[in-house]
Amino acid sequence: MKISHDEAAARIIKLRELINDYRYHYHVLDESTMSEAAADSLKHELAQLETAFPDLITEDSPTQRVAGRPLDKFTKVTHEKRMISLADVFSEEEIKDWLSRNEKLLTRKEVEDIEFFTDIKMDGLACALHYEDGKLKKAVTRGDGLVGEDVTMNVRTIENVPLTLRAGDSVVSTTDTTDHIPTHLEARGEIVIFKKDFEELNQKQQEMGEKPFANPRNLAAGSIRQLDPKIAASRPLKFIAYDLVVPDKPTHKEAYQSLREYGFQTSGQDHTFKKISEVFEEIKRLGETRGGLPFNTDGMVIKINNRAIYDKLGIVGKTPRAAVAFKFPAEESTTKVKDIVISIGRTGAATPVAILDPVVVAGSTVKHASLHNADEIARLDVRIGDTVIIYKAGDIIPQIKEVLTTLRPERTKPFNYEQALKEQYPELHFVRPVGEVVYRVKGEDSDLILKRSLEYYASKPALNIEGLGEKNVVALVDSKLVSSIADLYRLRPEKVASLERFADLSAKNLVSAIEASKTAPLPKFITALGIRHVGAQTAISLANKFHSLDNLINATEEDLLEIPDIGKIVAESILAYFADEDNLALLAELKSLGVSPVYEDTSSLPLTGSSYIISGTLSKYGREEAEDKLRSLGAVVTSSVTKTTSALITGEKPGKSKLEKAKKLNIPIMDEAAFLTLIGEDDS
Repeated sequence: MKISHDEAAARIIKLRELINDYRYHYHVLDESTMSEAAADSLKHELAQLETAFPDLITEDSPTQRVAGRPLDKFTKVTHEKRMISLADVFSEEEIKDWLSRNEKLLTRKEVEDIEFFTDIKMDGLACALHYEDGKLKKAVTRGDGLVGEDVTMNVRTIENVPLTLRAGDSVVSTTDTTDHIPTHLEARGEIVIFKKDFEELNQKQQEMGEKPFANPRNLAAGSIRQLDPKIAASRPLKFIAYDLVVPDKPTHKEAYQSLREYGFQTSGQDHTFKKISEVFEEIKRLGETRGGLPFNTDGMVIKINNRAIYDKLGIVGKTPRAAVAFKFPAEESTTKVKDIVISIGRTGAATPVAILDPVVVAGSTVKHASLHNADEIARLDVRIGDTVIIYKAGDIIPQIKEVLTTLRPERTKPFNYEQALKEQYPELHFVRPVGEVVYRVKGEDSDLILKRSLEYYASKPALNIEGLGEKNVVALVDSKLVSSIADLYRLRPEKVASLERFADLSAKNLVSAIEASKTAPLPKFITALGIRHVGAQTAISLANKFHSLDNLINATEEDLLEIPDIGKIVAESILAYFADEDNLALLAELKSLGVSPVYEDTSSLPLTGSSYIISGTLSKYGREEAEDKLRSLGAVVTSSVTKTTSALITGEKPGKSKLEKAKKLNIPIMDEAAFLTLIGEDDS
């Protein structure tokens, strides 16, 4: 979606305010105002806007600094070498772009020698440990990257922090050092709490009647920032090293090896790879196994292994060129609400759906989210144009968690549910029964709606299932053999034959006709779904555009509006249908039962590119059958005469207005004989 310079400037200001507020609470006060995944999504949007409009970058932007200011309760310490953070990437394509940018700055020999070092990205409090002659002398938090806080006394209480470094397989003497230990050493890492330890600690909290802690990261940070070291000592903190700043090593791999030799615990997830494709395989592996790791993680760090090349590439702003942090698919993300449409389910219930700017959540693209009912919309106060936090309930169903009102556009109005029902369904009347939260179509019950749906599903414009007319549909539903469209494909001849209206042969024929409909033409199946405003011709256009039902289900509003005969109202109706959980469940059930509509390319058919309209009564074919004949040859059939109409086909008593308009526009007029010749039949 394109955005103007002024719109970008306004959006950037609001994003910075919100991110700065989040960072202050998260880094300074150790409080979370939103999930880290949601904050990452906002930061990523800000970075993309600043990349597109570099003149809008300011030195106080959240993208130009590492973290919040240090607390005043500890002594401030200036880092000997700045503690930088890494730029985030979210896809293989972004990693490829990162590598391509770096390769342009290197010699051919350096490019050929590139090796990749990877490690899990820890979710903790970054800290630098300084050793003099093998002894721990100082521990400093990241702070703002330039100045941190002296938390030495608290860090000394962490069991896995070596107070005295090891030299190979031995510990440095308490009185002497060896040649294996540098005079000065700085190790950097994350202070974390493992998941199991956190659960046990919270269990103890609850047993004592105390409030459980929110999350391991905040608890680790809060423990280190306590003035009393006894509090830190009482918490199951761990220091996981990820970098050896001094002494310098030729590669990151060797730095990790030295860290372990000196006695530091590392993640155990570090690897080196020669090919970027191998890095992608490692991302996939970690994505599948990270849930089983003892600590929380949200990504993987990727570095160019050779430190000489790493240093040569330098730093851009506050991040090194030679390293990035790949973020695993977020369980939460932020996006904008483009529209709110209402879907009428098979029971007559009206369900509101938020149409979203597409966003990846938990590994899949989310384009819409259920808003459940009018009360939920009011509770969230979600409005068209709002920026919202999206998550997946049970990792399956997209839901809106929160509206970020700080980013709300001016002049937005609360969503008027009843007004929206009137605008979207002017011919229907809705009622909200006392004690219920759902609006329903007035005067309709679920059995009646089901019968109508089945009749239309089996009708000639749709799947044309012989033997499944109105009376047989009533018999099947009333006998409880069919309680959904999917139940049609579970019918057995002997069960059908037991009904009063059927004999063995007619039951067998019906089941055979239903079975044959499993591979119906895709346009016919789309028509059969009964999507509001989607008739036979629109179904053909959708099939020709998307070629499969899965592609149609995943279509965006922009994709739909590219089709000439689809406007905003029709697009919203289609989006609402495929956003309805009941409809998606039905389609999944039909697929599991073997229903697989077939797309056939019509581009080479004889009437492709032509457009016709039929007016009056034909003697050989009914209107729908005649239109099907034209469509089967690739023609478009419309309901009104336009300047693009190829011909007006007339039968007995054609519409006067259509004839007059055709003559006015010099559109050819065909009689029935000409029509039969057109479709390859004679008038016999």
